[in-house]
This record gives sequence, C-alpha cells and structure tokens, in this order.
Amino acid sequence: MVDLDFLKQKANAIRLNSIKAVYLAGSGHPGGALSAIDILTVLYFYKMNIDPKRPDLPERDRFVLSKGHATPGLYATLAERGYFPKEELKTFRKLGSSLQGHPDMQRLPGVEMSTGSLGQGFSASVGMALAARLDKRPTHIYTMIGDGEMQEGLVWEAAMAAAHYNLGNLTVIVDWNGLQIDGTNDEVMRIIPVEEKFKSFGWQTELIDGHDMAAIVAALDRAAAAENTPCAIIAKTVKGKGVSYMENNYAWHGKAPDETLARQAVTDLGGRWDE
Repeated sequence: MVDLDFLKQKANAIRLNSIKAVYLAGSGHPGGALSAIDILTVLYFYKMNIDPKRPDLPERDRFVLSKGHATPGLYATLAERGYFPKEELKTFRKLGSSLQGHPDMQRLPGVEMSTGSLGQGFSASVGMALAARLDKRPTHIYTMIGDGEMQEGLVWEAAMAAAHYNLGNLTVIVDWNGLQIDGTNDEVMRIIPVEEKFKSFGWQTELIDGHDMAAIVAALDRAAAAENTPCAIIAKTVKGKGVSYMENNYAWHGKAPDETLARQAVTDLGGRWDE
C-alpha cells in the first residue's frame, strides 16, 4: 500500500527547502522546480530502486533531470532522501559549492548526468537505457523534460531512437506546466499535440495530473511494467505550484524572491521561516 500522505508531506518539505535555497542564493529557477516536485517525490520515495548510502550501485535505477535548470527541486529531493545533509542546500549556487545552478555529475552523489543544454539529458538517457540492456541489468532509466524543451530537435531524435531500439526500460516524464522563460508554449513555439507526437514515434503514452500523487504512482507503475516500448508520461502541472504569486506566472521561471516574498512562499506552503 502506497502511503500518499507520506508522499505529500515529503513533497511539501521539498518545496519549502527549494524556496529557501533559491532565496539564499539570490538566483535560480523556482517556477519549474515547484511544478516538478510531486513527480520527483514519487520517483525518489516510492518508485526507484536506489540506495543513498550506495549511490554507485550498478543495478540502481537512474533519474536524469534533462530540464537541468530545475535544480532547486532536484537538490532538495536528494537532500531529503539522504544523499547529502540538508544544511548544504544553503550553499546553492555559491562559489565552490557542489550544488551548481545546473547538475554536475562529477560533484554531487545522486546526480546521474550533467545537464543544462536542453535535450541532451534525454539523449543521454537513451544511451543509459541501451547500456543497461547490453549489460543485462534490471536498471530503469527515468528522465524529466520540460515542455519548452520539447521545442528542441534533439528531443525528437532521442524519441525516435528509443522507440527504434524498443527501450522498455526508459520512461520520460514531460513536466507540462505550459510556460517557459518568455511566456506560454503557444506564444513561443506550439508543442501540441504532445501525446499524439510521442505515440507517432512509437511510445506508450498517457496524460496525467502531475500533482495527483495516486495518478503519478499508477502511471509510473504502468511504465515500469512495459517490456519493449518506451513510455512517456505527460504530466499536466502548474508552474510555481504551491506558492500563490508564482503559480501560472512565467515571470518566476528564473528569478529569486526577496525576503518578503520568500516569507510569503513559506507561509503559503504552511511552513515556518526559522525551520
């Protein structure tokens, strides 16, 4: 039995730590981190075969944050899961910190791929899935891409290859919050129809509410059961989820709140500033 209340509590704690990290850094990408956190929580606290004490375990599952700018969410999730002390979140984006603005696989346990150039994380995930199959390992590869990231041609080359090689050990989650740095997806470059595009490339595809813990759990379970077909979970999300003034506001794609707004965010999330 999945403890959905436990997952919701973890997600809220991760949101709080993400906001505080961005505030202390004075920079970062809070909006797209907050939209992804429910999915990250289910992956790290329910679905993936991982051991924070043995981050290099050969048969572990792997997660690649292809939308690499959403590190506040990833780092807060890794810290909550026990990969490194939560105190280190205060060093986010500081000189010399392992918590860079984009993930660095050479500097932080739990980061499986250095990402940031959009589309490359997805492509690397295809290679990881191929390698796992060649090595006959039970590893499942999960990768998250942003909706704006789908405007990159590299994404569709990776999608074509994954279907061609029948990579049933690969799941992509699209964080579809509808917004990117310059506005809505429709204004910048339309990405619809998302489901139909993945289906046309030969993927098993489904659309879910990316903030419904039960729906995320069920979708990831179905994806893990696929044998010869890569799976795409299209998650409809809210940019800035949980923070009143950030929700559905593309202005919060890549800037930090000041102290007043950071305190407001903590209040919105039901947390305490001094914790």
